Amino acid sequence: MPIRKNISENLKRLCESHASVSAVCRELDINLTQFERYLQGTTVPNKKTAKLICDYFGIDEDELYQDQTEQGTRIAGLPPISRSLFESLTRPPTPAIAGGIYFTYFSIPGQADLLMRSVTFVRRETEIVTFRRVTGWVERHGPATLARARGNHYGVAISRLNWIYFNGVNRRPVGEPSLMAVQWAPISEPVLRGQAMVLTGSGPAFVSVIMRQHVTRIRPRDAIRMAHVVSLDDPSVDQLVVSLIRESQAAV
Repeated sequence: MPIRKNISENLKRLCESHASVSAVCRELDINLTQFERYLQGTTVPNKKTAKLICDYFGIDEDELYQDQTEQGTRIAGLPPISRSLFESLTRPPTPAIAGGIYFTYFSIPGQADLLMRSVTFVRRETEIVTFRRVTGWVERHGPATLARARGNHYGVAISRLNWIYFNGVNRRPVGEPSLMAVQWAPISEPVLRGQAMVLTGSGPAFVSVIMRQHVTRIRPRDAIRMAHVVSLDDPSVDQLVVSLIRESQAAV
């Protein structure tokens, strides 16, 4: 059945950015044997399980079922430019950042009292650093706001001239590119600060961004639930982040 094949291929693709299939099953609280059947294309998830999977990976249900080969075709004779670009992006030096879960805070144009909190999963491999950044739905707070579509950005992190660049693409239907440039702040606490390009209601905009690793144990899906617009007065927001944001606002 085509739908089984599509689900199988899409799940394999989505799992590639995670530590292992077993880790995905633990985080989803799904039986590994049952999940393997989805991967093998022998059965399909029911409506409830499909929603759980889509929410976890941050995709629409249609994306779980669609044929990815229909999204584009290759033109014979052209060089493998995607591979050469990837190799260029991932050449040494490797970014000086540890793998783990990071909360990433973006300023919101025209809304000084609000932040967009995303969660970034950083993964260190032998020679490259990859990431997945998840952002929840954004509420409209005026004419200037972040993109209303959820963010599910996948990409690579590279290091150039003491800056770490997070380059990715949103796997949501909007498909916009993602660029974030940060560097370690000159303070005793390990915090990354910089700028990011985001999609607003009126087009692309550059905003301030602060990124800090979450060092206590937290389940990935619990971290994803925290990825949404927050107030600077929200007690769940790291107070160092609040201090740095207010400092940057005062300097403007």
